[in-house]
Amino acid sequence: MKIVIVGGVAGGATAAARIRRLDEQAEIIVFERSGYVSYANCGLPYYIGGVIEDPEDLTLQTPESFFSRFRVVMKVRHEVIAIHPDEKKVTVRNLENGSEFEESYDKLLLSPGAKPTQPRLPGVGLEKLFTLRTVEDTFRIKDYIQRNQPKSAVLAGGGFIGLELAENLRESGMDVTIVQRPRQLMTPFDADMAAFIHGEMRKRGVRLILGHTVEGFEEKDGGMDVLLKDEAPLHADMVVLSIGVTPDTGLARDAGLKLGIKGSILVNDRMETSAQDIYAVGDAVQVKHAVSGQDALISLAGPANKQGRIAADNICGGDSRYVGSLGSSVIKIFDLTAAVTGLNERNAKAAGIETDQVVLSPMSHAGYYPGGRLMTMKVLFEKGTYRLLGGQIIGYEGVDKRIDVLAAAIHGGLKATELKELDLAYAPPYSSAKDPVNMAGFMIDNIAKGNLKQFHPRDVAKLPRDGSVTLLDVRTPEEYENGHIDGFANIPVDALRERLGEIPDKKPVYVMCQSGLRSYIACRILSGYGFACRNLSGGFRFYSAVMHDRRLTETAAPCGMEH
Repeated sequence: MKIVIVGGVAGGATAAARIRRLDEQAEIIVFERSGYVSYANCGLPYYIGGVIEDPEDLTLQTPESFFSRFRVVMKVRHEVIAIHPDEKKVTVRNLENGSEFEESYDKLLLSPGAKPTQPRLPGVGLEKLFTLRTVEDTFRIKDYIQRNQPKSAVLAGGGFIGLELAENLRESGMDVTIVQRPRQLMTPFDADMAAFIHGEMRKRGVRLILGHTVEGFEEKDGGMDVLLKDEAPLHADMVVLSIGVTPDTGLARDAGLKLGIKGSILVNDRMETSAQDIYAVGDAVQVKHAVSGQDALISLAGPANKQGRIAADNICGGDSRYVGSLGSSVIKIFDLTAAVTGLNERNAKAAGIETDQVVLSPMSHAGYYPGGRLMTMKVLFEKGTYRLLGGQIIGYEGVDKRIDVLAAAIHGGLKATELKELDLAYAPPYSSAKDPVNMAGFMIDNIAKGNLKQFHPRDVAKLPRDGSVTLLDVRTPEEYENGHIDGFANIPVDALRERLGEIPDKKPVYVMCQSGLRSYIACRILSGYGFACRNLSGGFRFYSAVMHDRRLTETAAPCGMEH
């Protein structure tokens, strides 16, 4: 059997190695148009910033090492320019000398990936306007920085690559500005959680210009002007376009393969395309979201690797299936770690799913053990069914392992209430006896049992201030004086029982504290005396971040009182 693979990196290289492990006799040829068959795409910004010093560390495999280990022929600088499904052949161009030839196949695997989205704007293609997707892109940016010592950069786009590059350029001493049309960075997160990311970026000196449309680029005064709609241009020594990626599927389209959203390649759960004996994997294919079941594009290395393995199994006669993508991802943003899995509120609403949520601010490990730091968790679930939908976590330590637990729980079909039952490892340097994931489960269980009713930061402005409800802040007087929400009276939780006479009977009470814990306790006290109560989800800390993009506080006592 002869297998031709178009594209290396995650999906193609993984499939090639898996095919060889399953079939020692197969003839395997990989055509890769760049000069690198397998490289650490996610490490590219860190090479530009000098965190990764040796460029060879970016290369996971070379054509020579791949052939030596797997006897796979890797032809770099070779671009497949046409597919002929009826003849089971591809046309290949040697990019070194321009010659063309045809290669036959029994099975064809497409792993073309995605290309940086380049809008049709004036100035696209200018020398000082860069994109970052390949090793060659990385070397071009690095070389420009070393030769020209730019002092400033504008990044158009605030996704994963944009933020990682912003951090690395800022750490190297450059003035960095991020501009984009969406009003928040990192759209996999909800806007309320993205507020913490905004605060960290601004604290680190990155200028954010959100909600503004880029209309073009011009060379000016030795640098570049970024032209904005209805605003003065932004000037910088260099500009990087990082507004997202587009499936690179012109080859599949020209061959008559069926396409999906944004021109992606349609595949079934066996990674088979609409053409017989042609498979496709990676950033170029349309997948199903594992929670909503809706069509999605999810450009991440983990799914691409899994898809490559599944396609290889099926090429070799197996029956492996891709169950869909959760979109689990994590990013370092200076000192912060931000992670997400499953659906956010926006995507759940688009899928017609009615959601509820809990927001909590647990410590990364036991509060009595030195060095614990806060994280903010948002866990989303379906109203009524308590189906676990997704999670977002932003903090400093322990974020990655909690998001992985949530991802595993969603994959395993656990209800959100069942998070309380997970038996998770505990030792004071690593966690608490009630892990943050367990705590989320306890909170959701309280909602299910009617012990907890909530209101959210978005509801605060709509609360009546005419005396028809009681607005109560149960923090200490010192905390209250340092900042509070207008209209909320202060009665500390520990004095609440003695001061019940100050709370009007038969009026709903809306209660808040710093993190949501003390206000929950206050709600239980008040409920015991016949009051109807609601607790502010996430507390004043979360409210402040949402309303003011305030930077996440690093340390706090277990009860939520800040040090």
